[in-house]
Amino acid sequence: MGSSNRRSFLNNVGAFSATAFLSSLSTPSWSRNLDRAMERASGIAPDKLASDEDFWTYVQQSYTVSPSLINLNNGGVAPSPKTVQDAMKRYHDFSNEAPSYYMWRILDQGREPLRRNLARIAGCDAEEIAIQRNASEALETVIFGLSLTAGDEIVLSKQDYPNMINAWKQREQRDKIKLVWINLDLPSEDDNYLVEQYTKAFTAKTKIVHVTHIINWNGQILPARKIADAAHKRGIDVLVDGAHSFAHFDFKIPDLGADYFGTSLHKWLSACIGSGMLYIKKEKIAGIYPLFAAPDGKVADIRKFENLGTRPFFIEQATGKAIEFYDMIGAKRKEERLFYLKNYWMDKVKSIPNVKIGTPLMKGYSCAIGLIGITGKKPQELDAYLLSNYKVHVVSIEWENISGIRVTPNVYTTTKDLDVLVEGITKFARGGF
Repeated sequence: MGSSNRRSFLNNVGAFSATAFLSSLSTPSWSRNLDRAMERASGIAPDKLASDEDFWTYVQQSYTVSPSLINLNNGGVAPSPKTVQDAMKRYHDFSNEAPSYYMWRILDQGREPLRRNLARIAGCDAEEIAIQRNASEALETVIFGLSLTAGDEIVLSKQDYPNMINAWKQREQRDKIKLVWINLDLPSEDDNYLVEQYTKAFTAKTKIVHVTHIINWNGQILPARKIADAAHKRGIDVLVDGAHSFAHFDFKIPDLGADYFGTSLHKWLSACIGSGMLYIKKEKIAGIYPLFAAPDGKVADIRKFENLGTRPFFIEQATGKAIEFYDMIGAKRKEERLFYLKNYWMDKVKSIPNVKIGTPLMKGYSCAIGLIGITGKKPQELDAYLLSNYKVHVVSIEWENISGIRVTPNVYTTTKDLDVLVEGITKFARGGF
């Protein structure tokens, strides 16, 4: 957006009233600017707002990310906005004034409002949401809590997340269940192909299908609902790994048809590091034993999965501020911006000789996460080159049949940041290093 458009953007926001001006004196300028930008954005369609760099620059000012490093590995763990950081620090200080009182008698009272808030953005009943510390804990609660016997079959993919794979392997070793592996050829924009890989592995002995909603290695979104519908027709339960999908793109958990769903909140919701969520369909709760023992492991109460002992209440309660920030931006605006950023840089490098695209470009099959490889080069070489020469932080991926660097922008990422990435990839791919 040019300087004249920038002036127009700001002028369209309108002037403060005297009352608003006086109340704003105690509010940081970045926050006031963001408030005005949000007011302006209310009349712009999400797909149009996705490329409005001025608007997203105001969002960027809500973060405290280092200006000396371009962080494009938000898929591992994302930074929290300043409001979330401040809340966490405030609750931490509050706890330390008298921990056993303020943690257990005051902050702990915030769990039920938080549960309701999470359920609201998840689109489900609050009685189906348990607060956890990360996706691995949530999903392993289900994996180890299911009643399975020797010979029961589990369908899963070689492209699933290692922690989940290892959990299933442990059950295989201990309980003699059978793991049935599929190997996805990715990227793919073909629902029929993706669904068929799972359904052709189903047998009369299949009890669970494990579906990774968006594959962390390359950002491939799987047609979870179609797989779930096919599984349910055969009486098979569905466990969805939503570590990278929740608060990343716009959907509600019931839309997926999942019986069980686990996610991390410190990824795309930008909550504090060490926060997660478990969803279990109401009628399935009683059948899952908790990972940490409860007084009654068979009770149909979602809270039985929260017997974690003493934990950082200040981290848990700051999640409320992350939800406020997510609500402020809006799920669809966020999805459109993230998809725009991924395609922005991938469109610029896809025609460069030796560049191999590892992520779908079509909407519905990917969002923020993108993966590319360079013919004849190891991912670690490009990873190191970008960091050393451009201070761009990505992550190298070599897992099963997926190889390349994974690039994951977030709402605070600018196209200027991505232009630096493109310059580095271009020079490396053309041998100019």
